[in-house]
Amino acid sequence: MNKDKRRAIFERLRAAMPAPTTELEYQTPFQLLVAVILSAQATDASVNKATEKLFRHAGSPRAIRDLGERGLKNYIKRIGLFNSKARNIIKTCDLLIERHGGEVPAERESLEALPGVGRKTANVILNTAFGEPTIAVDTHIFRVANRTRLAPGKTVRQVEDKLDRMVEAEFKKDAHHWLILHGRYTCTARNPKCSDCVIGDLCEYRHKTSG
Repeated sequence: MNKDKRRAIFERLRAAMPAPTTELEYQTPFQLLVAVILSAQATDASVNKATEKLFRHAGSPRAIRDLGERGLKNYIKRIGLFNSKARNIIKTCDLLIERHGGEVPAERESLEALPGVGRKTANVILNTAFGEPTIAVDTHIFRVANRTRLAPGKTVRQVEDKLDRMVEAEFKKDAHHWLILHGRYTCTARNPKCSDCVIGDLCEYRHKTSG
């Protein structure tokens, strides 16, 4: 895919979604961090349902640490992998309090040192909480990047690196939100809505649907 076509794709996505953001509900960088950890292999809707109650009672590292694993599990037990997620969140709260004064760090190395936080989660926090032009590649972005040929790659990191190189600076801060939302609602895994797609004529997918 050439540079002009990539630019046109992001121009159209920007026109369709001028102010994209995460669908996770949060008030602080810490709450976003918890929500992103919980969102692994879970829907944003299920996470929001759990965190709405959790954050009403415990919305800070100290408050969640005071709940303990058992108390935290009572709020998140309907989310997949809740046992390991509760353990990681409590450990993360400990480290935030001990090393960072209870605040979420704005540096990749410090974020990735937190239990349950990998590169993708760090990218989400850096972008959404701190305004960094990072691109967090999830299953939706991986699919869209490969299907459209926007930034094909065999691994998540390959796709991330290609997007980082190819996406122009003016689009980079919002790029992963546009691509996630596009993959979630239009370029779906099954039965993509090609006929309703705002970038359909620019996309290089060979098996476009007509309905």
